[in-house]
Amino acid sequence: MNARVTAGFLPLLDSAILVAARQKGFAADEGIDLALVRENSWASIRDRLAVGHFDVAHMLAPMPIAHNLGLAPLAARTIVPMALGLGGNAVTVSLPLWDTMRAHGATGDFDPAATGRALRAAISDGRRPRFAVVHPHSGHNYELRYWLVACGIAPDADVEIVVVPPPLMSDALAAGRIDGYCVGEPWNTAAVAKGVGRIVTTKAAIWHSSPEKVLGVAAEWADADPDTLAALLRALYRAAAWCGEAGNREELAAMLAAPDHVGAPAEWLLPALTGRIAAGAGETVVVPDFFVPQAKAATFPWKSHALWFYSQMVRWGQVAASAQNASVTRETYRPDLYRAALKPLGVALPGANAKVEGALTAATPVGSAGASLVLGPDGFFDGRIFDPDRLDEYLASF
Repeated sequence: MNARVTAGFLPLLDSAILVAARQKGFAADEGIDLALVRENSWASIRDRLAVGHFDVAHMLAPMPIAHNLGLAPLAARTIVPMALGLGGNAVTVSLPLWDTMRAHGATGDFDPAATGRALRAAISDGRRPRFAVVHPHSGHNYELRYWLVACGIAPDADVEIVVVPPPLMSDALAAGRIDGYCVGEPWNTAAVAKGVGRIVTTKAAIWHSSPEKVLGVAAEWADADPDTLAALLRALYRAAAWCGEAGNREELAAMLAAPDHVGAPAEWLLPALTGRIAAGAGETVVVPDFFVPQAKAATFPWKSHALWFYSQMVRWGQVAASAQNASVTRETYRPDLYRAALKPLGVALPGANAKVEGALTAATPVGSAGASLVLGPDGFFDGRIFDPDRLDEYLASF
C-alpha cells in the first residue's frame, strides 16, 4: 500500500521536480502517493508545514534555516535533505526605469555589473526605486541586495524593498506599485509577455550555479518515517533527471502550465527551460544554465549554501552572529540523508558536505561516490569567494 505524502508548493517553474514526480509516476514507483497542494504565498507554506497540513514543501532555500533560528512566528523545526535545482530567478524592471538605465549605459546582455552601474546612475538622477522580493528570508532578497551593494547601491537607503507574492509581481509592476522585482520564473517572462517589463539580469549571472528552492521537511515527520522520506528522495531524484533531459522540455512546460500547477501559458515556461530568455523588445539572451534541475549536483543540499544564506541573514541584521546559530544552520541541511537515500541508485554523490563557493571558474570533475560528477562554474559576479571554513572572516568583511 502506498504511503501518502502531502507536499505544498507555489506556482513556480522550480516546482517542476515535485510535479514531475507525481505526474510521471516516479513517486508511485517508489510506493509514494504524492499529494500536491498549491499555495500562493510563502507564509502559507510556512504555516501549513508548521501545523501539520504538509509533510514536506517546495521551499525557499533560506526559509528552513530561518525557521530553526526562530525568525518565523509560526514555524516547526525543518530540515533540508534535498535541493530542487539551481538558478531560475531573474531581475525585472519597469519599462520607464529600463529607459533611464539604457540612457545610462545598461546593456541588454544581462551583465550584472553594467546593469548595476546603470541603475546606480538612474538613482543618482533623484529617483528611489521600489523593488519587490518574495519573502524576507529568500534567495531573491539576499541576491538582490548582494548585487546592489556590489554595484555601489545601498539597499535600504537608495532603494526600497518590499514583499509581494510571485504571481502578483508583473501586475504590481503594471500598476506602477513597484519599479522592479526579483522572482522565479515564469513571473519575469510574464512581465515581458504583457509588455510591462524588461529582464535586466539573472540569478545565474549574479551567482552562477547557485541554489534556489529546496525540499523543506517537517523534522518530526522525517524522524517518524525515515523510510518514506528516503523513498520520496529517490522519486524526486528520478524526476529531476527527467526534467533535465532536453527532449522532455515541451512536455514539462505543458505539464506545469496546467491550472492546478503553475497555471501560466506553456510559452511563458519554455524560455527558462531552454535557456533562451526573452528579455523584452524582441531581444533574446541565451543563458545555458538559467535553470538546472539535476546536473552539477543540483539536488545536493550543500552546507556551504546554507552557511552563505546565514551570512546574509547576519549581514542584514536578521539574526546575530554566533557559534550556536552557525551550528543550527549547518544541521538544517542534511546531505547524510540525501546520500543514504540515493546510494542504492548508484548515482553521483559528492564526497564533501561543503565547498568553497565561487572557487570554480570552469566545469571541474570532483570526487564522488557512484557515477562521475562535474561541478561549476560557481562564481559570484564580483569575484568574491565564500569559504565556509572561514565564516567569521567573511562576516567581518561586511
